Amino acid sequence: MTHRIAGSVVFASFALAAAALAQPQSATPDHYTLLRCGHLLASAAKEPLANVTLVIKNDRVDSVLAGFDGPDLAGERKSGATVTEVDLKRSFVLPGLIDCHVHLSAVWDQTVRQRFVFETPEFVAVRATMYARQTLEAGFTTVRDLGAPFPASIFALRDSINAGYVIGPRIIAAGHPISITGGHGDFTLGYRIGLIPEQTPEDGVADGPDECMKAVRNQIKIGADVIKLTSTGGVLSPSAAGLAQHFTDEELAAIVKAAHALGRKVAAHAHGTDGINAAIRAGVDSIEHGTYLDDSSIKLFKEKGCYHVPTLLAAATVAENAEKPGYYIPATTAKARLVGPKAKEMIRKSHEAGVKIAFGTDSGVSTHGQNAREFKMLVDGGLTPLEAIRAATITASELLGLEKEVGTLEVGKAADVIAVAGDPLKDVAELERVQFVMRGGAIAKSVK
Repeated sequence: MTHRIAGSVVFASFALAAAALAQPQSATPDHYTLLRCGHLLASAAKEPLANVTLVIKNDRVDSVLAGFDGPDLAGERKSGATVTEVDLKRSFVLPGLIDCHVHLSAVWDQTVRQRFVFETPEFVAVRATMYARQTLEAGFTTVRDLGAPFPASIFALRDSINAGYVIGPRIIAAGHPISITGGHGDFTLGYRIGLIPEQTPEDGVADGPDECMKAVRNQIKIGADVIKLTSTGGVLSPSAAGLAQHFTDEELAAIVKAAHALGRKVAAHAHGTDGINAAIRAGVDSIEHGTYLDDSSIKLFKEKGCYHVPTLLAAATVAENAEKPGYYIPATTAKARLVGPKAKEMIRKSHEAGVKIAFGTDSGVSTHGQNAREFKMLVDGGLTPLEAIRAATITASELLGLEKEVGTLEVGKAADVIAVAGDPLKDVAELERVQFVMRGGAIAKSVK
């Protein structure tokens, strides 16, 4: 079923390309959008500007002009260009936000174990379009999706957004996470033997360096932009296996080597100290969660230039849900109660040491569309509002390898723009109330 979805997407892409080639080509008139900004934080590395006009030409930033009068586009209008003006004079404007850890095709609530048995890849793909739209309207114009039970679903969503058929954020997608047999990422875990087919390297489940390399290569073959591995146990796994290291050092090295050789970065889910440190030593590009990091971890983060994606919202969510009777199975409840308090200590330690922190929420564990709640948690953990915004723009774009495309509003970069009513540098919770969203020059949400 998964392969049929992938095949239909490829066939449709070829059909559209062939149809386009068969039609006479004509130049499309330029379109300008003039955003009159009361305040503009074009870069979280600079001071905000007051009373400026952000000029968008098609899908790119064209210029930033002082005042609200310009630019003179009379010549462009005569040549057929169209112009749209947007009044954001009472708004605070900044680059589109980036969430480095989401699961658009997943919802980890109390029904997930039952739903996994009967939900189809097609249903999951359609539902994910709703979550993609909610995420975009929350101000997140780029996301990194780090694991899907049906990879073809997330790849199809990514490609449909890129083709303009579906409204959503730019997606960097991992597909299946790479997991050991019975580990966090083995989707047969906790079910009756035989109910779900045993997972293979093609499904991301691998043991031994050779299988690990095969698993990585297969995810890339079917469309993965990034590789996700589960270096330790996970909180929501239906298992009492704990949160310590899963893969051996040799297996971790094989995963990273295979991914980097094919031009893919590696994100490592890791809670326990041993699994965090082993993954960083192996050369992963980011640690997701990092709950039990310690001084030895901090040293490795800085030596290797590894990024930390703390996902505080997920930790808070599972800790809260653990107090609801029957929400999780007992083994999961025990782990969830440990992670919440530990996450607060973790972010302070990471920030104070100067580790590179990139914004990520693990949405899907938390509620889709509420990603911006992470900002206040980062600030409560010691970051300034500006540092938290930098984590979700400049630093996040660097982690994703998209720093030349997004993260700041500079000439030539993608026109990914959001606006809020108040000043998020004074109250970062303003980012939970995004009023305007533009993604690639197209307005996805307008000021009411």
